[in-house]
Amino acid sequence: MARTPFPVPYGWFQVGWPDELEIGGVLPLYFFERDLVLWRDEDSTYHLQDAICPHLGGHLGHGGHVENCQIMCPFHGWKFDPCGNNSEIPYSNRTNASAKLRTYPLVERNGVLMAWYHPFDEEPMWEIPELAEFSDSGEWSDTTTRLVEIPAAWQEVAENSVDIAHFRFLHNTDDVAEAKSYEADGHMQRVRTVQKFVTPQGVVEGNIDIDQYGPGFSVIRFSGIVDTILLGNNTPVTANTCEQRFSFRVKRLGDDATTTSVGDAFVAEISQQITEDLPIWKNKGYIVRPALADTDGPYMQFRKWASQFYAEGVDFDQAMYPPLPPSSSHPTPEGMTKETASSRLKGEDTVRAQMMS
Repeated sequence: MARTPFPVPYGWFQVGWPDELEIGGVLPLYFFERDLVLWRDEDSTYHLQDAICPHLGGHLGHGGHVENCQIMCPFHGWKFDPCGNNSEIPYSNRTNASAKLRTYPLVERNGVLMAWYHPFDEEPMWEIPELAEFSDSGEWSDTTTRLVEIPAAWQEVAENSVDIAHFRFLHNTDDVAEAKSYEADGHMQRVRTVQKFVTPQGVVEGNIDIDQYGPGFSVIRFSGIVDTILLGNNTPVTANTCEQRFSFRVKRLGDDATTTSVGDAFVAEISQQITEDLPIWKNKGYIVRPALADTDGPYMQFRKWASQFYAEGVDFDQAMYPPLPPSSSHPTPEGMTKETASSRLKGEDTVRAQMMS
């Protein structure tokens, strides 16, 4: 039984942070329903390729290692170059032109590693922007990161961007946020809302501005209490599960202690909201034609925009797609959830800890 009708979408998706991999490092990954290997050559360039060696199936991410600008299979020593070509067979004078790894376009931008995925191997159709807030101007704090594994399809998660009513009832905000505008233009969507924040000094009105570039890269800017920017990047693991990576920066407030305090509080609030969202995402059904209130957000406009990223198309053969039964092997939110906190805001090393105990 399908959890949702959606296949894996195409677009730019985050596959890591640069500091997770040292020069010469190799990291096994699983995204887009396939085994992948991320490696960093001796020129410090990152590469993402299919991990299964076309020779006899060795996994390049488990025991493979980098030699200069090649990755070597641990099984028989076959080497592959950054384009995926077989560059050497150590026990033969010839290479095998048919032994080729699929290689994914990869860019390092805004402190994240973004890979382009398309099921039919089409070239990238848009670019990821360079954001001034993630430059080295010193105007913004260092980056704090989080990673959450989510037992739901990316579209179910991304629908939160237009679901303004749930903040009042699930996250216990004082008021329902006010939708200002929604625009969809090609691969981009823009959502503008006004939210009232309760502070010790009283209620402060703030803005939440979301710019989303395809299904995998979103820029969320918060203003009102303190200017904050959040990259909320969603990467499909399978058609029905995903990982969401957050990169936070806070505009500096004059001294490091105040900036850190405000930044930590903001990160904690977002993390808390995600833990509250997880049981909903795990246990909800997907309603193809929802019965909406007249004041609900622009759900159907969002869904129309999202539909363009399914290259294989979508077959809606049910009116409702129910959650997986309790007897299934689908992980619980507690089992799926982990946190990677890049504590560079505090001058510490990156740490990993459970968000939920």
